[in-house]
Amino acid sequence: MKDDYNGGRPVNTNRNTYTFLYIFIGIILLALLIFLLRSSLFDKRTVSAKILKDEIFLNENLVYSDNTGNAKNWLWEFGNGDKSIQQNGSYRFKKAGDYIVRVTVDGSLKQQFPVSVKDSLPAATTDTLVTINGPTQGIVNEQVRLEAQGNARIYEWSFGETGRVDVKGPTALYTFHNPGTYTIRLNTDKSRRPIFHRMFITNPDSVINQIVTPGEGERKAVDDIRAHLQAIANGADFNRNYYYLVNKYFCGDEKVTVDLQTNGESKQSDFYSYCMRLTFGGGISIDEAQVTLKPKSNCSSMISVKQHSSNASAAKKAK
Repeated sequence: MKDDYNGGRPVNTNRNTYTFLYIFIGIILLALLIFLLRSSLFDKRTVSAKILKDEIFLNENLVYSDNTGNAKNWLWEFGNGDKSIQQNGSYRFKKAGDYIVRVTVDGSLKQQFPVSVKDSLPAATTDTLVTINGPTQGIVNEQVRLEAQGNARIYEWSFGETGRVDVKGPTALYTFHNPGTYTIRLNTDKSRRPIFHRMFITNPDSVINQIVTPGEGERKAVDDIRAHLQAIANGADFNRNYYYLVNKYFCGDEKVTVDLQTNGESKQSDFYSYCMRLTFGGGISIDEAQVTLKPKSNCSSMISVKQHSSNASAAKKAK
């Protein structure tokens, strides 16, 4: 052993070396302990599970999934006794109510979700609470009238020309400024989806050019139509005369537009509504009835009717 002298005293250099080594090892161990403690406290695994919707109907599936890192097994509990061990899947509840859906990952990691399940509405009911009644044809710069039939409180009409809500209320009056085929949309508080109505708008000149002018064959058709309309106005069997005209001249389309002139006043309606008003009676006389043919078709897309009545009240009803 080598001794150094410091102030006359011997110094053991090997002992000093061991002391520094112990201190260094102690620092390393302390740092490792701190690292392990921090890893266990701050780097703890968490569940990464989710459900697609927390409010569903009975006829909808609850869609669930988990993306927890390095997970090996799962247990989903749906709050009614039913369980699943799938990582991802779907589940359909059998009764409406409020449930707590829980997932347990790797036996210890847990997460839960509140879910509200509501009664399903019959699909047929939701789409037929409100319907649209009115013509399917119109002319540029002439007002058209559509009516919503139902018991809704809110009616918002979009006629497809402006890109916004054009009219509010159960009755919609609108004037198209450009020809074309438009899809009219009606939103109400009683229908889960919008209600649609298609309308074909033409220029007056194009309509005039398409009107069937009476010839040898056309005269028979015009007289035939006028005769059956007159029969309806006179109180004859409605169904027999009405469906004869619809099937023979309009290819079954009851919403064909009627361009009506009564006692010098003009209005548009659909064929069904017009014929129904004819049944009110009151001495209505059908003077003319000309039809408009669809392009490359024998089906009529519009009928122009001129009529008169001997009393004002009957004229108002027919309009």
